[in-house]
Amino acid sequence: MKRTAILLSSGLLFTVATGSLAQTATPFTPGAPGINLPSLAPITTPGAVTPGTVPATPDSAATFGNPRVSSQGSVTRVVFDLPAGLTYALTPTFGGLRLDVQGARVQPAISAKLGASVSEYRAGAGQATLITPYPLAPSDGWRASEATLATGKRVLILELGPGVSGGAGSSVRGQVLTTAPTSTAAQTVLNAPLPGGLPPGDQVSSSVPLPAPSLPDANPALPSALQGSVPGPARPAALGAPRIGKSPGQTRVVLDLPPGSSYRIATGPGGLTITLTGVSASPQQATGVSPELRGWTYAPTAQGAAVTLSTAARTTDRSGWRAQLLPPASGDLSRLVLDLSPALADRTPLTASQRSVQAVAPQFAARPTALLALSTSLVKPRVVIDPGHGGRDPGAVGAVIEKQVTLDVALRVRDLLSAAGVDVVLTRDSDRELHRVKNTDLQLRAAMGTPGTALFVSIHVNALEAAVALRGYGIETWWNPNHARSSALAALLQTQMVQQTGAFDKGLKNSQSLSVLRNSRVPAALVEIGFASHPVDGQNLQDSNYLDRVSLGIAQGIREALVSGVTADGASAEAAPTAAKR
Repeated sequence: MKRTAILLSSGLLFTVATGSLAQTATPFTPGAPGINLPSLAPITTPGAVTPGTVPATPDSAATFGNPRVSSQGSVTRVVFDLPAGLTYALTPTFGGLRLDVQGARVQPAISAKLGASVSEYRAGAGQATLITPYPLAPSDGWRASEATLATGKRVLILELGPGVSGGAGSSVRGQVLTTAPTSTAAQTVLNAPLPGGLPPGDQVSSSVPLPAPSLPDANPALPSALQGSVPGPARPAALGAPRIGKSPGQTRVVLDLPPGSSYRIATGPGGLTITLTGVSASPQQATGVSPELRGWTYAPTAQGAAVTLSTAARTTDRSGWRAQLLPPASGDLSRLVLDLSPALADRTPLTASQRSVQAVAPQFAARPTALLALSTSLVKPRVVIDPGHGGRDPGAVGAVIEKQVTLDVALRVRDLLSAAGVDVVLTRDSDRELHRVKNTDLQLRAAMGTPGTALFVSIHVNALEAAVALRGYGIETWWNPNHARSSALAALLQTQMVQQTGAFDKGLKNSQSLSVLRNSRVPAALVEIGFASHPVDGQNLQDSNYLDRVSLGIAQGIREALVSGVTADGASAEAAPTAAKR
């Protein structure tokens, strides 16, 4: 009998037999521990979920069982047996890797932390999901392959880790999807609480939740309330330790508050301080809770307690956190829920009075006459807005597709500036590229800043690779020394965008390598309005209110440049009416 040794990309050596063998092979590195996940009892009540259980699918002839697991450093290796006749699909997402199975019953299970790169495992209702502490991309953060063991069994080998790449290998027979199928039963499994974790209602699910709405009685112009009280007659109670939920890029903290208690939330560079009355607390603390929450402390006060949440990034009244007050899940303790992420920005809608830009006065322009003399006339200042990418070039692909968002924002900026008296030229107003060759496309965009154009602004969406995706969030603006006033234009745009959105300020960047800036003959800047690769910042980019705010910031920045002389000729647009009266 002939044996063939196959060296997989993971460095594991498998034995593949051309016939039957009495010996068996194991899909683990020698000495690596295997982890048998607990089998959970099926639920008899349809739709009901109790802690530690998930709804089961009907029995079938074949069972897609719990995996075997081993770890090597930051890489977690998960191996599933593939019953005959089974088909499956793989979907990499921001929250992890999902397998949807047909032709076999998925054994229900919920388990926490299978390894450094698998924080949860949730199976049932035709799917199995490996939840990761970092987002996955189509070919980054994971690798999949199939192999046949000496016993003749077919196995699916999944390797997950921030430094892993490759996606689905050529041996994988299953499909790779960009969007996982949806079903109520599968969602119930994904939302079921971990044993000992957050209870239903204040749990952070496997997918990053939307930021919580404002607290009751909040100023509708602000994303979060800074103070409030719990309804009901006063009943002082001891403050229990906070419950903590974690998801990629975001941490949730839940405090149980008795009726009649009150809270006041203060923001600052070090995090949040919550001053409570109507409660008592003993000194407590914890450190190293999560990337977003460095630690928390309880300190008793004369009126109650002070809770300090130390965050990795500064918080403001508009960004870095969200809060909501949930009614009691049981008993009479309401829940103050605080979501923490440096990527959380202001997504409240603009008021009617905010949805406009102050008018920009026309400028004097010299034009030749029939007698070869020069006459002057008043014309609208002209700016070029460049929605990045387009057509066959999608740009960054993550929570959003860059070419779609940049065009959406460019059209909003155009409408704001046109209403303010600015002549706006778009490099594209539909889903198209200017030329099939990328370098030529960029040169054509820059060349639209013809003589008489005051400014050039290119709009883009940022992204990082999956291994470092959680490090990238916020707004930044690039400029090039192509023109003496480009840096001033970039500064005005960055200031206004951050002011309007409350987004994390990544500052100004100077580069001579960006073709669309380098080849421009007028003051030019390139704005990066958020990261499609970050699970929370990606939600900002999906939100129309956020896009309204970032569009207003760009329009306000352009207006400031026009009226302050940060233009190609250095002329101030507002000076024109005064000169016309002379």
